[in-house]
Amino acid sequence: MITVKLRHVWHRYPGMIGWALKDISTEFGSRRIILVSGRNGSGKTTLLKIAALLYKPWRGEVTVDGQSFWEMDEAEKIMSRRRIAYVHEKPILLRGSVLENVAYPLRLRGLKWGNAASKAEEIMRELELVELADKDVKELSAGQSQLAAVARALVADPELIFLDGPFAHLDSRKSELVGQVLRARERNGAGIVIASHGRGELPKGLEPDKIIALEEGQVKL
Repeated sequence: MITVKLRHVWHRYPGMIGWALKDISTEFGSRRIILVSGRNGSGKTTLLKIAALLYKPWRGEVTVDGQSFWEMDEAEKIMSRRRIAYVHEKPILLRGSVLENVAYPLRLRGLKWGNAASKAEEIMRELELVELADKDVKELSAGQSQLAAVARALVADPELIFLDGPFAHLDSRKSELVGQVLRARERNGAGIVIASHGRGELPKGLEPDKIIALEEGQVKL
């Protein structure tokens, strides 16, 4: 079980006059599906990246299980980040094959190639990617890249999964497949956080337990 809490978080980017996020206090945790909704520029991606421990907020505090993340030592930060996965809106894949990409988080954790590849193939089978295992990622379509990024995020069994616009390049069948896989992870104890323009973009059967609606960097009440 994991809980990430944001307390009075403010954030702006270099050269920015206003704020990308304004006084956000919320939390994310296991066994829940949370939808972060809003228009482009509302702060969805910024909120996800701060909650996923990728960005340090300009002001405010981020805690993991009650401990201030940005005050942890580097070893503790690494361990906390390994409990969390993040899928970018535009998938960032490494050079090489799909299988090598999906197995990469396991290799980082010290698994031998055979064990890492075997586990990677399991999640690829769930997402109907096995036939693309040996394909170079440069040859993938946008939808295939998105599926590969989702598979890589799930392979190490994270406790909390953040996905930024994960259905943008998927047809309805693939969206429902990803939705089923995410719902199964939630039933097994993971927390799922999805950024999207609204509930209508979620596939059938993936109903959020909570919606955080953003507008101009603030939570709409």
